Amino acid sequence: MTATLRSIRRYPVKAMTGESLDAVLVDDRGLAGDRWWAVTDAEGRLASHKDSRRFRRRDGIEEFSAATSEDGSVRVVGPDGTTWTVGDPGLDAALSSRLGTAVSPRTEVHVPHQDAGAVSLVGTATLRWCAERWGVDADPQRLRVNLLVETEEPFVEESWVDRDLAVGDVVLHVVERVERCRTIDLAQDGLASPTRWLKPLGRERDLCLAVYADVVTRGDLTVGDAVTPVSTTKLLVSG
Repeated sequence: MTATLRSIRRYPVKAMTGESLDAVLVDDRGLAGDRWWAVTDAEGRLASHKDSRRFRRRDGIEEFSAATSEDGSVRVVGPDGTTWTVGDPGLDAALSSRLGTAVSPRTEVHVPHQDAGAVSLVGTATLRWCAERWGVDADPQRLRVNLLVETEEPFVEESWVDRDLAVGDVVLHVVERVERCRTIDLAQDGLASPTRWLKPLGRERDLCLAVYADVVTRGDLTVGDAVTPVSTTKLLVSG
């Protein structure tokens, strides 16, 4: 199997537009800084594109973009081009005004901000298959995945579930397929127009696209790294 890490994407503030990286450190909770911040209301619910026990649908959050500065602070750019650093009361005011309720970015405390697994990934062959079969704009940014892997076989990443995956210095354990929601059809994460992906995905693929993985071994990822499924036994023997 030939697979290569094609791109890395991180989301410093959950549900905002993210940032593309050439390299990144992976720690126990995933890409360092990924979704470390979330825009949170007075009830403790996180701004998202959907409603659930933890999340509150807050349309407009996608109009803000977040990136990590060299000093580790997170810079947010608003829809009018205004720039703040997370922690600036001006950002809280702008978010509260746009979302229609009092909110502010808060760091992760006890419950992870990620929906499920620490790292998400999808293969390029899977996206090509979706685009060709359903005529959708299968841009990986609609999935908000962390890792885009250059692959030759559609949905090969699903065969990695319950297996370890070596990527650069990092070892991931692929845990499950990702069940998608309305987010993939939205104009978000820098994409200007919506698409119609969710309905055919539900009809033919059980709403699942991409996979989640947890971190087994911390380390560095770099675009161009080989992506190789490996056996747990081999990892234990090699130390």
